[in-house]
Amino acid sequence: MSGKSRSDQSLPLNQAIPLGIQHVLAMFAGNITVPIIVAGVFGQSPEEKIFLIQMALFIAGVATLIQTIGFKDVGSRLPIIQGTSFAFIPIMLPFKAAGLGAVFTAAFIGGIFQFILGKVLKPIRHMFPPLVTGIVVLTIGLSLLKVGFMYAGGGAWLMNNKPEIFANSNHLIISGTVLVVTLLCNIKGKGMVSSASILIGIVAGFLVAMSFGMVNFGKIANAPWFALPMPLQYGISFVPGAIILMLFMAVVTTIETIGDISATTIGGDNREATDKELAGGIMADGLGTALAALFNAFPNTSYSQNAGLVAFTGVISRHVGTIAGVILILMGLFPKLGGVIASMPESVIGGAAIIMFGLITSAGVKLISRAEMNQTNLLILGLSLSFGLGMSLLPQFVAHIPDFGISLKLLLTTGLIPAGILAFILNATLNKK
Repeated sequence: MSGKSRSDQSLPLNQAIPLGIQHVLAMFAGNITVPIIVAGVFGQSPEEKIFLIQMALFIAGVATLIQTIGFKDVGSRLPIIQGTSFAFIPIMLPFKAAGLGAVFTAAFIGGIFQFILGKVLKPIRHMFPPLVTGIVVLTIGLSLLKVGFMYAGGGAWLMNNKPEIFANSNHLIISGTVLVVTLLCNIKGKGMVSSASILIGIVAGFLVAMSFGMVNFGKIANAPWFALPMPLQYGISFVPGAIILMLFMAVVTTIETIGDISATTIGGDNREATDKELAGGIMADGLGTALAALFNAFPNTSYSQNAGLVAFTGVISRHVGTIAGVILILMGLFPKLGGVIASMPESVIGGAAIIMFGLITSAGVKLISRAEMNQTNLLILGLSLSFGLGMSLLPQFVAHIPDFGISLKLLLTTGLIPAGILAFILNATLNKK
């Protein structure tokens, strides 16, 4: 085993399968939420909504295998788990009149463009030092903290539609059980108990939710047994505005993917990502989005919560990610499997999400600490976080900025986009090394 990378080391199946399930549990809710939101806005029937969810699961699995197994230069060959991206929602919804065919056509072109970005990354890799990637990772973690607590309280739907139930005693007991059991298993447990602590915590939370009568078994009963993926169900439609937005978002999601890959290597292996891992990961990300568009799934990206999971467990074997990819494909082909996870309340995931998102933030701090904290770097760090977090905390600040047809106001208030772009520009102009 000498000289073998930790990401290449295999684990016995009795360990790899539970760890793979753990990865799927961490990203499942986010992966199916995007098609649910978009299908509702575009007026899709219940059958079409189920089909879009099925495609989201199937393609997330295929895209994950491209990342973990790889071929030639494509793929990071790390446990990078792919899934449908929330970041694309604001630019997809305005094209309701044009239909899903226009969205998928634009996404295909955007995915190919991101693949090309990965191809040409190496000459500009020096422009993403630990300071820049650390700021991106830190901002990703900070922006996800709210999401973690939203899950812990029962989910966004409860928060917006039933605030009297959101974060009630039942949801807090469930998420608290997951949090405490996970921490105890990780700190006190040894071997597999420590590595699978998230899974053990989620099972404990699921049992508590069952005792409260909060598990919706109807979602299992209503899901079909088997369904085949079918490409190009919504046709091809070229809408220039949608294509321009997808090209822009390809750059945005590339920055996010750099952050997730960096968070995975620094959290799981205490090292920076290599040029090959970053370039391969970005190409796989773009290829995953292009394939998603062909199979009626929305743009894919690397999932930050899984980077946090790697940091928490210390397991960076890409073969665990491959297991997760296979499970996602099976869920796409056998929707009843997905129905099992969909049946539990989001507060079950919430207790684990708080830990994982916090660890992404820690990975960002760890990356930043590798840079020399001189006056210039402190200025880059301070300004980037000021604009990134400031505008996300006070979105009214950009209320009068024109959108120019690209949802500019929404992009400015994401936190990640202004912080990442400003860190990149300031480092390129102020640091002479």
